[in-house]
Amino acid sequence: MPNARVVVDPRYVVGPINRRLFGSFIEHMGRAVYTGIYEPDHPTADDEGFRQDVIELVRELGVSAIRYPGGNFVSGFHWRDSIGPKDERPRRLSLAWRATETNEVGLHEFSSWVEKVGGELMYAINLGTADTREALEVVEYANAPRRSTLAEERIANGRTEPFGITMWYLGNEMDGPWQLGHAPADDYGKKASRTAKALRQLDPRVELVASGSSHPTMPTFPEWERVVLEHTYEDVDYISCHGYYEEKNGDLGSFLAAPVKMDRYLDAVIATADHVKALKRSDKTLNISFDEWNVWYLGDNLRRFPRQADRFYRTDEIEGDDWPEAPRLAEDVYSVADAVVVGGLLISLLRHADRVSSAAMSMLVNVIAPITTEPGGPAWRQSTYFPFALTSKLANGVALDVRVESEDYETAEHGRVPLVDAVATADADAGRAAVFLVNRSLTEEVTVTVDLAALGRVELLDARMIADEDVYARNTRDEPDRVQLKANASAAIEDGVLTVTLPPVSWTAVALG
Repeated sequence: MPNARVVVDPRYVVGPINRRLFGSFIEHMGRAVYTGIYEPDHPTADDEGFRQDVIELVRELGVSAIRYPGGNFVSGFHWRDSIGPKDERPRRLSLAWRATETNEVGLHEFSSWVEKVGGELMYAINLGTADTREALEVVEYANAPRRSTLAEERIANGRTEPFGITMWYLGNEMDGPWQLGHAPADDYGKKASRTAKALRQLDPRVELVASGSSHPTMPTFPEWERVVLEHTYEDVDYISCHGYYEEKNGDLGSFLAAPVKMDRYLDAVIATADHVKALKRSDKTLNISFDEWNVWYLGDNLRRFPRQADRFYRTDEIEGDDWPEAPRLAEDVYSVADAVVVGGLLISLLRHADRVSSAAMSMLVNVIAPITTEPGGPAWRQSTYFPFALTSKLANGVALDVRVESEDYETAEHGRVPLVDAVATADADAGRAAVFLVNRSLTEEVTVTVDLAALGRVELLDARMIADEDVYARNTRDEPDRVQLKANASAAIEDGVLTVTLPPVSWTAVALG
């Protein structure tokens, strides 16, 4: 049996954990909105048409902030389409997903839903087919208190107080040729800079996110970041990252090491941002918004629909002149192995908490999501729900720079990587700490000793894990509870040392107090 050792010391702080790290994302794509969060005819629907069973699951998930309304959708979206009386709103063809958008749910409705789940609304601006003027209009409509035509229009539409949206995204994936309004980095950077300056004149409180690379495999990465930031460095607060991960060709070993890929991606973006900081002799340090991340089986989509390879998103074939409402798109059903990877990606984000101060698991309901619904039927938790919910609950205070000694193994995609990955968090005010661990071995348990002496006297409060003899077990409508968190009964503390055995292909969270 392999062994590993972890040292936890509260003096070695990575950085504070911003609650926005546990954000998510709702796009007008597939069934994320319609029959996802919103279904007026559902037995649990409230007076606004929102599914209360989904609201309860989102609250339990511990989502802090939610990015909206896209995504690729936003680059063809006109914000005015989604305000005013519902029966007067236009029906539009959504070019991003070849679907019909009814605009039944818009800014007012979605803001109300976010308040119901206890989150913060983060809004993406169309900088694809729209311009700086339209960006100014939506921010003024949302945030101006009164005495302007747009503020009075908002009030007439039922919202007296401003929405008070702080975080705004300056476009989405503008590096991608699939994106409506795609432009070279130099053109986008100039447009984003102009827009950012204008928005700050309107509302100095805004926090702005420049569009970074849509994936580290893009041929323009990381040159895109360098060029964009040379235009926008002093104008924005964040550069965005997007990253999706999947098991390819049955290579589970490489897939379990996906957080290594995320680490390298983040390190490259941080280095590029700091390079621009040095070039500009700036005192400002730019943070990262990892505003799309998850497991997504894009490769399967390419094999099924090769004619969509330039877009790489499609999961359902939509033929001819059909523009359906809320088609089933990207409804991946997640396994235990997928959940272990999601737990590992959360470890990576925490490991970079000094620079990653906002993140959004993409998405929240139905579309590559931890929550699945059936129209008129139940809602249930996918396997990936559990590591997110428990990490959001336990990871408070600061992330700690832990030392991990572990055997390693060879992967086809990432080279040699450690069998065990780990991060720790500490909340001095609450007198709590947590350790998060992953075992990437396909066949062997690993016994881990965690030196907690520097934390002082601590007690074991709980130890939970995702593990199963069948690493491809999944939750479905027929078996919604097949995969759940389990107690890791091996965990014990003696003389300031935590000992815990990690099953093969597993994620474990240990709560300390």
